[in-house]
Amino acid sequence: MTMQLYCFGESGHSYKVALTLALTGCDWEPRFVDFFNGETRGPAFRALNPMGECPVLVDGDEVLTQSGNILYHIAEKTGQLGGASTAEQKEIWRWVLWDNHKLSSQAGMLRFLMNFLPADKRPAEVIAFTQGRVKAAYAVLEAQLTGRDWLAGGEGVTVADLSCCSYLYYPEPFGFSRADWPHVDRWLDRIAALPGWKHPYDLMPGNPSDRA
Repeated sequence: MTMQLYCFGESGHSYKVALTLALTGCDWEPRFVDFFNGETRGPAFRALNPMGECPVLVDGDEVLTQSGNILYHIAEKTGQLGGASTAEQKEIWRWVLWDNHKLSSQAGMLRFLMNFLPADKRPAEVIAFTQGRVKAAYAVLEAQLTGRDWLAGGEGVTVADLSCCSYLYYPEPFGFSRADWPHVDRWLDRIAALPGWKHPYDLMPGNPSDRA
């Protein structure tokens, strides 16, 4: 049965899941969520996900929310990208949890504030504070990737990499420049070279140009 991913192109958390589905060869299709016109706040979407967030993955009778939880489901279901040993699995989920707390949550909010709010409503002090937090997260990522190809230290890509990379492919400015982080830059190139990789705006419906 074809899985349905409720998502929109601008959502980095949705991109983690879409990319994982694509790289594992799952049978899936995107279902566009009109976030910018309030669909996630409506009763129909809240009936699907009371948290009011994307992504949501519908896999048969299961409705899964929260990107890290969905990544776990896909890795378990497919037997791919979830680590070859218990030690590697623990390391993978350590990085997924770190990403959700320290990297994607901060980068996602910063990108929204800097690009998707009207210019006169962008909170300068909040933006400056959050830029400091994401810069610290980039430094952690850069250090972890020094001397290794993949975050969890194994021989191949895992959902740890796909979780942490998601926002770093977006073109909108939010204080991240690949040139400042050479190990992160090479890691992003390695991921983008994987068979089946696509840019978020090519993998999911929804693009800022649609609202221009």
